[in-house]
Amino acid sequence: MSAYYAPLAGGILIGLATAMLLLVNGRIAGISGIVGGLLSRAFPGQATEGDAAWRFAFLGGLVAAPLVYGALAALPSVQVDAGTLTLAAAGLLVGVGTRYGSGCTSGHGVCGLSRLSPRSLVATLCFMAAGFATVAVVRSFA
Repeated sequence: MSAYYAPLAGGILIGLATAMLLLVNGRIAGISGIVGGLLSRAFPGQATEGDAAWRFAFLGGLVAAPLVYGALAALPSVQVDAGTLTLAAAGLLVGVGTRYGSGCTSGHGVCGLSRLSPRSLVATLCFMAAGFATVAVVRSFA
């Protein structure tokens, strides 16, 4: 039963963090939007100085969380069965998809669905369908 506590705690923390960001800052915790807001600072009128602070803090928390967890408990082993080129291509495709979909799985799947957004429901269904199709295609060639 203890194997269920870490994912349960993680889910609760994700829910609390996204709710707090929305309630306190009025912002959606979509990672692509947060990073995109930092990158758009290169274009005048797209972001303000105060806007960058919370974005850096949020991303810093994403980096710090596994480091803190690793200091308190053993991190799970990770095995990646893909090469560098495959991972780079996958990352680029995900980036393009988040631009076309106006958000990522965290923005649509976690925050959008909890706000009952019809657009997020469609986006999440598309994410899931694409994931299912990808697994089916990859496994058929393996």
